Amino acid sequence: MSTQPEQQRIDADTARTADWKRWGPYLAERQWATVREDYSEWGNCWDYFSHDHARSRAYRWGEDGLLGFTDRECRLCFALALWNGKDPILKERLFGLTSLEGNHGEDVKEQYFYLSATPTYSYAKALYKYPQAEFPYRWLLDENRRRGKSDREFELADTGVFNEGRYFDVFAEYAKSSPNDLLIRITVANRGPDAATLHLLPNIWFRNDWSWGHLEEGSSFKPGIAIEEENCLSLNQESLGRFYLKAGPDPAGRFPAALFTENESNARRLWGYGDERGFAKDAFHEYVVCGNTNAVNPAKTGTKAALHYVLRVPAGATQTVSLRLFSENEAPVDPLGTSFEQIFSARIGEGKNFYRSVGAGRFNDAELNVVSQAAAGLLWSKQFYYYVIEEWLKGDPAQPPPPSSRLGGRNREWGYFHSRDVISMPDKWEYPWFASWDLAFHVLAIANVDPQYAKEQLILFLREWYMHPNGQIPAYEFAFGDVNPPVHAWAAWRVYKASAARGQRDRDFLERVFQKLLLNFTWWVNRKDRNGENLFSGGFLGLDNIGAFDRSQPLPDGETLRQADGTAWMAFYCGTMLSMALELAKGDGSRIHPAYEDMASKFLEHFVQISDAMNHLGGTGLWHEEDGFYYDQVRTDQQVIPLKTRSLVGLLPLIAVEVLEEESIKKLPAFYQRLQWFIKHRHDLAKNITYCEAGGDRRLLAIPTRGRLQSVLRYLLDENEFLSPFGVRSMSKFHERNPYVFTAGGVEHRVDYEPGESDTYLFGGNSNWRGPIWFPINFLIVEALERYAHFYGDTLQVECPTGSGRMVNLRQAAAEINSRLAGIFFPDGNGHRPCHGDDARFAADPHWRDLVLFNEYFHGETGLGLGASHQTGWTALAINCIADVARQRGGYPNTIAAHPESHERIY
Repeated sequence: MSTQPEQQRIDADTARTADWKRWGPYLAERQWATVREDYSEWGNCWDYFSHDHARSRAYRWGEDGLLGFTDRECRLCFALALWNGKDPILKERLFGLTSLEGNHGEDVKEQYFYLSATPTYSYAKALYKYPQAEFPYRWLLDENRRRGKSDREFELADTGVFNEGRYFDVFAEYAKSSPNDLLIRITVANRGPDAATLHLLPNIWFRNDWSWGHLEEGSSFKPGIAIEEENCLSLNQESLGRFYLKAGPDPAGRFPAALFTENESNARRLWGYGDERGFAKDAFHEYVVCGNTNAVNPAKTGTKAALHYVLRVPAGATQTVSLRLFSENEAPVDPLGTSFEQIFSARIGEGKNFYRSVGAGRFNDAELNVVSQAAAGLLWSKQFYYYVIEEWLKGDPAQPPPPSSRLGGRNREWGYFHSRDVISMPDKWEYPWFASWDLAFHVLAIANVDPQYAKEQLILFLREWYMHPNGQIPAYEFAFGDVNPPVHAWAAWRVYKASAARGQRDRDFLERVFQKLLLNFTWWVNRKDRNGENLFSGGFLGLDNIGAFDRSQPLPDGETLRQADGTAWMAFYCGTMLSMALELAKGDGSRIHPAYEDMASKFLEHFVQISDAMNHLGGTGLWHEEDGFYYDQVRTDQQVIPLKTRSLVGLLPLIAVEVLEEESIKKLPAFYQRLQWFIKHRHDLAKNITYCEAGGDRRLLAIPTRGRLQSVLRYLLDENEFLSPFGVRSMSKFHERNPYVFTAGGVEHRVDYEPGESDTYLFGGNSNWRGPIWFPINFLIVEALERYAHFYGDTLQVECPTGSGRMVNLRQAAAEINSRLAGIFFPDGNGHRPCHGDDARFAADPHWRDLVLFNEYFHGETGLGLGASHQTGWTALAINCIADVARQRGGYPNTIAAHPESHERIY
């Protein structure tokens, strides 16, 4: 049993002896302009439910707030509201531009940071930087609309609102004394040269589940909030039970005024009808900003309440207020007494010790700072996600029916889909909805700190109320039926091995996911191998605009696309399923499972067939002998045309690699016998299985031969091609001076090297794979190099970088890429972190320099963070890269715990 208090809480929650994860930062940062809230005829969620409407309009499927907390069913929500005395609206949620307003797609225009979080949220801390000048809503909108694709985004800092430190640092901290006893500490620091006033309104409210005509959420009566006693609110909801919110005084000893209203739409403001004397969602804005005292309920009851503090903060000073939210059954004796700060102090210390243990004590202070913030962003980005397709399509009994056109619109084929879960989100503002291929990388990072939650997430997306009956995994909210790379099996296998490394071989988990993944694999084979050639195509496959044209659309003149990356993904899928089947065939050691031996044979032979097609179909498959690289191909009736872009499309064949240990597979007689027969009787295919190149009896399953691997690695490790100072570029720098041009259907298509933001509107224009560095693919490449290294050992040496004369083995090459990736987040001698570019605040200002953002992707030359600014989901893989750097520095072995059959790194 662990002596770490946080690990004990995780274990208790897993065992369901204590519900430590019931409360967390599961509140969305943007519920407005989501597909779930869109009941329009035309299906444009950005226009239908705007930021302007958000303060006045009740949400149907969730809630949002600033630095907030809620329970896992989002029944009772807590968040901050702020007003600096100058803004036109109360600051209750994060502002950003919609897809058509930003010159590079949707984009949040705020400065906020996730600083800390433990897996059970026994401690969590976040920071919002609030300008003291009027927030420049209109300026941000107008200037970004004016700018074109070739211009950079116009950001909040560009307006000068942070100049001279004229802003408030608002810290929200949460600590748990017990599962339903939440301590809240809000700290306001005035960073400016003059005293300034801040209206601080901690808000607490119930999600509106009473206005729609549905009773299935376990509440037969409308919840309510009322005054229990002085400075204490009583909150009652049937399924949640009774809770209390106790408020402390401000530093001057003044207690806040309690304001009440209803979490219901202001129909008068929005649509011009309704009772103007009613109490609506935007009452606190009306009361504080507009001075309308009639907007709040004088009876001091409602479904939404605020505690109104008015803080006059001297220049350079800090003020703190304390609150405590607790259940009736876990009520503390003295909620805001001396134990309050003691609990905070204890939880902060326990959190730091927990993260030191994640790195086995190897992280230095700078590394621990980055790792803790990466994990915090990952954990703060969990969100309550509620979406029932059948109800959404048909509309609600108590509301006007939606237009009939929606029955033939978005996601109509997924009528069985029913989600009411806490899910890891890519980014709770820009992507406040799940993306299933992102999630596969999230769980790899989550497994560092909470492997049980990682397993639960993987199982969830394979359940019958998520997965389509045909075997497809839902992609993302805008189009469940889109095609994302098949990485779910790989994620499940890696999470399983991470648990195995800790001495827990969860075969029940592995078997559960394997059985459902068989359905998904069959869907892929049936839908995406159009000509039965074992060469696959499947839309953009997560790489968005990497090609010369939209690969998810039909080609002109009936042409067929053969995708090197699509085919590689399927070989990768096969290899992963083979490894899982072999593990399951071994059982628990007491007996062998022949059914899984059969499945292992099936996936081995399928892998070999795909590899053979990739290398030999029609003579050379998708390999280009002259260039020594893999390319997509367009096939017509007369010819096959290679699409000669040097991109991740040609690197992805490297990731389809598995190593079979002879000693292990000999223990599976049926599988081994079939393997021997296959090698003896299928010489044409068996040439794709390499035997024992280095010491030890091993077999290598891989797409490239040794020679082709070396050829591709020359491109990969060339700094004038793929190898950036900060990782692997998604497009070769070769195309900077040598653009690729392809003509189809009389239309010319062009691909250039674009190291930063995209200059095309393909896929909305907010995602670029034509040059920047993306962590998920870098991670897969590094992991693959380590598997090759296990097989070839020191017998295969490569120049790294190409042309340098420095020869290394493939494990060392992988470590070099990891080191460059990790370097994105660490300051140079002048304090500049590459991810923050030349922003002087992050280099020199003591209130900024320790803060780190984890962007969606990074500039191929400078390492500057691009895309979504808080996509700590897959970019949290930086934790794994930094752990590798720490091990290399300390001379530790290259694994924390090696899995006996793989010898891959397991975190």
